Amino acid sequence: MTDAPASTAPADSPRSSARLDDNDPPWPLRPWIMAAICAVAGLFFHLLVDHHYDDALAHWRSALATAVAVTTVVFVLGVELRRWHWALGFALLWGLVLGLIAWQTAAYNLQGNPVEWPFWSGMLAVLVATPLFQTRRDVAPDWRFWKLWTMPYARLHSHAWTDAVIGAASLAFVGISFLLVVLIGQMFTLIGITLIQDLLNDEWFGWMLAGAAFGGAVGLLRERDRLVSTLQRLVMIVLAVLAPVLAVALVLFLLSLAGTGLQKLWDSGFSTAALMMAVAAFAVLLANAVIGNGDDDRATNPALRWAAPVLAVAVLPLSAIAVYSMMLRIGQYGWTPERIWGVIAAAIALAYGLAGLWAVARGRRDFDDWLRPLQQKLAIALMLLALYLALPIVDFGAISTRDQLARLNSGTVQPEKFDWAAMAFDFGPAGRAALAELAKAPQTDRADAARAALAAKNRWDLTGPGAPVPMRPLAERMRVLPEGRVLPAAAIDRIASTYMCSRAKACVAIWLADDRVAVLGQEAPGQTLRFDFISKNQDGRWVQGDKVRDTRPARPGLDLSTATVEVETVEQRRLLVNGTPESAVFE
Repeated sequence: MTDAPASTAPADSPRSSARLDDNDPPWPLRPWIMAAICAVAGLFFHLLVDHHYDDALAHWRSALATAVAVTTVVFVLGVELRRWHWALGFALLWGLVLGLIAWQTAAYNLQGNPVEWPFWSGMLAVLVATPLFQTRRDVAPDWRFWKLWTMPYARLHSHAWTDAVIGAASLAFVGISFLLVVLIGQMFTLIGITLIQDLLNDEWFGWMLAGAAFGGAVGLLRERDRLVSTLQRLVMIVLAVLAPVLAVALVLFLLSLAGTGLQKLWDSGFSTAALMMAVAAFAVLLANAVIGNGDDDRATNPALRWAAPVLAVAVLPLSAIAVYSMMLRIGQYGWTPERIWGVIAAAIALAYGLAGLWAVARGRRDFDDWLRPLQQKLAIALMLLALYLALPIVDFGAISTRDQLARLNSGTVQPEKFDWAAMAFDFGPAGRAALAELAKAPQTDRADAARAALAAKNRWDLTGPGAPVPMRPLAERMRVLPEGRVLPAAAIDRIASTYMCSRAKACVAIWLADDRVAVLGQEAPGQTLRFDFISKNQDGRWVQGDKVRDTRPARPGLDLSTATVEVETVEQRRLLVNGTPESAVFE
C-alpha cells in the first residue's frame, strides 16, 4: 500500500489514551458537542415532520427532514478532530443525496411515502460508504479518493464493526434515557410537579432528548474506542462460536435437498427466496467473525477454522436457490418492483457466493487471505450499485407496467385476476398512465376496472385484485339510528376514518347523546362486526373511544359508616343486531 498515515500523534497528547488510533488525540468535549448537534437536529427534524396526520407531508419537508437526519448521523458517527472538514463534507454530500432520493420517492406514488425501496437502497449505500470513508480519511495522504481498493482491510473491517457496535449501543442508550426521564417525571408528578411529564408529552422535547442521548452516547464511546474494540472482539468471538453449528446445519440441509428435491421448498408456504438469502447473509456474517481482521485476528480453534470455508462455500447454493425461486415466481406472476429488488438482492448474494467459492478453491484453509481483498472490492461495488439503484435512473415501475400489460394483453392473466391496485399505487406514473389508457379500452370489463382503480384514493378502497370496484361514499354505506337523526359533520368525518367503517360495506351509527355515538361496521356479509364509540372530548373534537365521565357530584358531608345503603335495580343498554348482543353493556 502506498498511502501513508494522515498524521502522527501530536507531541502534547497524553501518553495513556483511550483512543484506538494514536493519531487521534483525546477530545474531552466531544460528547457534549455531539449531544448538542443531535439535539438541535432533533428539533429541526420535528419542525419538519410535524403536521396533521390526516394530511400527507409535503415532499420538500420529507426531503429536508431526511437530509437533516442523515447528515447529522453520518457526521456524528464519522467525525474526528483531524480532517473534521472531510467528515462534514462527506455528511453533507450524503444528506443531499438521500434528501433528493426521499423527495423523488415521496413524489413517485400517491401515498407520498419517502421510505420505499429506493430510500433503503440509499441507506445501504450510506452504511457501506461510511467505513470506507473513515478508512480512507485515516490513511490517505490527500483528498484523492479513487484508490479505495488499496486501503488496509484490517482497518476497514474494524471501522465497519465499530460503527455497528457504537450505533447499536447508542440506540440502546436512547431507550434507557427515555425510561429514566419517565421515571423522574413520574416521581415529581407524585408531589404535584408535572413539568417533566408535560415536556415528555410534547413531541419536540422527545426528538431533542433522543438526539441528545444518541449524540452523547456516540461521543462517549468514540472517546473510548479502545474499549469498544474490545467489545467488538467479544461480539465476534461469541458469533464465531455459532459458525460450526450453522455450517453443520447447512451441510445436512443441502445433502437433504439432494434427496428430497426442491419441490418441498415451494410447498412450504414460506418465502423460499427470503429465507435462503437470510441464511446466506448469516453465513457471511459468521464466516467474517471467524476470519477476523487479518491473519493475527482469525480464530485458531480447528472447528472454527473448518467451519468458515464451509460457510463461505454454502453461500453459493443458497443464493442459487434464491435466484431460482425468484425466477419461478416471476414466471408465474410477472415482474413487480418488489420482485426486481428481490432478484438484485439474490444476485448480490450470488456474487458473494462465487467470491467465497473462488477463495476456498485458491487458498484452501487459508482462504481468508484471498477472500478479504475480494470482500473489499465487493463492498465498493455494492455501495456504487446501491447508490445507482436509489437514484431515479432506472424506473422499476415502468418495467413492471410493461410486463404486466403484456401478460394482460396476451391472456396470460385474466382481467378479474389482474392486480389493478398495484398498477394504481405501486408502479408510479407509468402504472397510472397505463390505467388511463386502459380506461379507454373497448373491453368493458377492463375499462371499468381501470376507471375504478384510478378513482380510488387508496388501495384499500378497492374490493380486491380482480375487477375492482371503488368504495361507495360513506353516506351510501351508513345508516343512522334513530331514523331521521342527523349527525354533526365532524362526527361523520371521524366515523369515515375509523377502522369500523373506513373499509366497511355496511356501517351503522347509533346516536346515544349529543357527544356520544356508537358505531358498528362490517366489511362483508358474514364477517365479524366491529364496534366502538366516537365521542366529543373536552376540546370539542370527535375522537374514537368512549370518554370517561363521572357525573356524580362530590358529597363532603357523606359518612359511609352511618349512611343508608340499598340495592336498586337499573336498566342497562347494549346493542342488539337481529336480537343478538353485539356490544358490552355501556350504560
